[in-house]
Amino acid sequence: MVLVMLLPQEKEEKKKQQENLKCSKITKILLLSSSASIVIILYLALIVVLFLSSFSPHAIRGSHFVNAAAQQQKDDLSLSTLINQGSPYLGDPSAPITIIDFSDFQCYLCARYVKATEPLINQTYIQTGKVILIFKHLPNRGFDSMDAALAAQCTNDQRKFWQFHKILYDNQKPIDSGWVSKDNLKKFASQIVGLDMQQFEICFDTRKYKEFIERDLTLGSSFGFHDTPSFIIVNSKDGSNPQILKGAHPFPSFKSIIDKKLKE
Repeated sequence: MVLVMLLPQEKEEKKKQQENLKCSKITKILLLSSSASIVIILYLALIVVLFLSSFSPHAIRGSHFVNAAAQQQKDDLSLSTLINQGSPYLGDPSAPITIIDFSDFQCYLCARYVKATEPLINQTYIQTGKVILIFKHLPNRGFDSMDAALAAQCTNDQRKFWQFHKILYDNQKPIDSGWVSKDNLKKFASQIVGLDMQQFEICFDTRKYKEFIERDLTLGSSFGFHDTPSFIIVNSKDGSNPQILKGAHPFPSFKSIIDKKLKE
């Protein structure tokens, strides 16, 4: 009789165990689903936060700084700014087009440009009042290049830059061979008729234009200029629409850009 009474209980218990097992499995599935949902929700929330942050004041401010830097770079190229800052120039300040020449006096490609291409630009465009040439220092060819740039800028105080410019390129020797030592630079300067040597030497010995030349280097670097010569051809009035030439290009390369700008 006992065995007969126990069998239904065992069945009942077994049934309960099966039901509990099913409930346990369902709970696990629900928990897993819930965890996955939470992960998805958190991921979507992160995307929304990142998206909204792109419109935050900080992002807008960062964009403003980029635009301001670009505007400042453009302003630095206007002819009035370049002349007021003290950059040497050749030509009529009312010329509509400006060529900005970034060069190093120890650069042999610069010397080639000066002897082969610059005279044609001068004859065709500078002397006719269509173009003005601005010189910018990019003394990165050798250790002596900075002293050559300092000396040249000092001659500009007495409006003798282009005479000194010609002397240096006519006498150019291998880089850092001593041809532009401090003593030689003073000897070259002494060849310029009418140059006050005492004024020149004070300027040169005190390295008066070191910061000026460093600003030229910074401006050149902002355009990615590492090699010389490098050129920027712009509208004189506001420095707009810059066209870049890297290297000692022949005259037709300049002519093509200048003629197009003159027609605009």
